[in-house]
Amino acid sequence: ADNTIIVFTSDNGPHIEGGADPDFFNSNGELRGYKRDLYEGGIRVPFIVKWNGVVKENSRSEHVSAFWDFMPTIADIIGAELPESVDGVSYVPELTGEGEQRNHDYLYWEFHENNGRQAIRKGDWKAVKYDVHNNGKIELYNLATDVSEEKNLAEKYPERVAYFDSLMKVSRTESELFKFQ
Repeated sequence: ADNTIIVFTSDNGPHIEGGADPDFFNSNGELRGYKRDLYEGGIRVPFIVKWNGVVKENSRSEHVSAFWDFMPTIADIIGAELPESVDGVSYVPELTGEGEQRNHDYLYWEFHENNGRQAIRKGDWKAVKYDVHNNGKIELYNLATDVSEEKNLAEKYPERVAYFDSLMKVSRTESELFKFQ
């Protein structure tokens, strides 16, 4: 136990396949969406770390990260070098309370099925766009005041919607394996 890091986490969101009913056990709590959704219920997961003598017991963090930060974090812990193309950021400073934690400017997700879905989180703001291939509209949420993503603020903040729309256009990387069309 003194030289082992234990991580408990989950795949993104409860699923509805095979007759599963995530609402029966309130699997998402107050979060909207399921697996393959880009609302918080589809992408937010628990992440618990036990690292004796390093991570303080019963500590809690509001650090926003994504699973692509896991590899840089483990590489940082073991002293391995990463390729320059890695998008992730080590969150060792957040775990240890030592050093300065680097943050992402924003996080971007996309899902190619169901006519395409995109989402960006920047600070407390989150933009979600469904039906991308049919020019779907961007929804806008302030997660600090609306973690359930119930109050779409897109009409109230059109300049923010335009900003997120431009980010969605430049954030994606084309892939021969996963075509987003």
